[in-house]
Amino acid sequence: MTSRNRSRRSVLAVPGSSRKMIDKAKGLPADEIFLDLEDAVAPLAKQAARESIGDALAEDGWGKQVKVVRVNDWTTEWTYADVVEVVGRAGAHLDAILLPKVPDASHVQALDLLLTQVEKANGLEVGKIGIEPQIENAIGLTNIDAIATASPRVEALVFGPADFMASLNMRTLVVGEQPDGYDRGDAYHHILMTILMAARAHGVQAIDGPYLQIRDVDAFTRSAARTAALGFDGKWVLHPTQIEAANEVFSPRQSDYDRAELILDAYAFHTSAAGGGRGAVMLGDEMIDEASRKMALVISAKGRAAGMTRTSEFTPPEHA
Repeated sequence: MTSRNRSRRSVLAVPGSSRKMIDKAKGLPADEIFLDLEDAVAPLAKQAARESIGDALAEDGWGKQVKVVRVNDWTTEWTYADVVEVVGRAGAHLDAILLPKVPDASHVQALDLLLTQVEKANGLEVGKIGIEPQIENAIGLTNIDAIATASPRVEALVFGPADFMASLNMRTLVVGEQPDGYDRGDAYHHILMTILMAARAHGVQAIDGPYLQIRDVDAFTRSAARTAALGFDGKWVLHPTQIEAANEVFSPRQSDYDRAELILDAYAFHTSAAGGGRGAVMLGDEMIDEASRKMALVISAKGRAAGMTRTSEFTPPEHA
């Protein structure tokens, strides 16, 4: 699995200033865990949080989670120290940096350059640590294609709804729900589709932001299902109770995963010399062709990334 195809169905936010919450997160079944140095950490606590995050990442007890740190954005005085200290302490155990409030490609490029220097200074493989730009305002959305291609390190584009809503003067205080008065459609559809289109055009993942009403798992599931239906790869979770719902929503159904694998096997066989070299064939009652293969690849990739196991196998016909 390449770094850009890592499973990110559930992305758990953990305050970097809480060692207790970091230690608890190690055993949770979230696909990705990001330790936050930005909004979840007060200015006076940032230095201690850097040290705590660096120590925690270097310790045992982690599972297979993608391990990420959200640093502060480049308009603050903290970004440089965040990167230098965390990567210097635990860069070998870090998968990516989540960069918030990205307005244009220059912010991603600046992080890329700094990461390269810190990796070299600490004997780390250059380019190993990925970047997840977070789109949180109107200017960032207008520059999203340049942001997505600003560095080979970019692995995922992340929607930051709260700051984005504020940047638009949206009349609501409930993150994840429709603003009052918007009674038809989805007020976020254009934003989400723009992020998704850029992600798919440039081969990176698209991750939805959080749903803040953490006790309402049903509402979280509905919110996640909307972006999963569009094609997003995952969603932030703010509480362990949301993890299972996110993992389920952003995984293929077992029947769909099995069908996708059968389509890939059947198409590979029938287009081969042994199978007659045909471009369109029947699989049961369905005709499959190259377009079918492409759609099946999407479902198959999501299922494999999620660690799913197929429950049926393709058997080549005796007389192809």
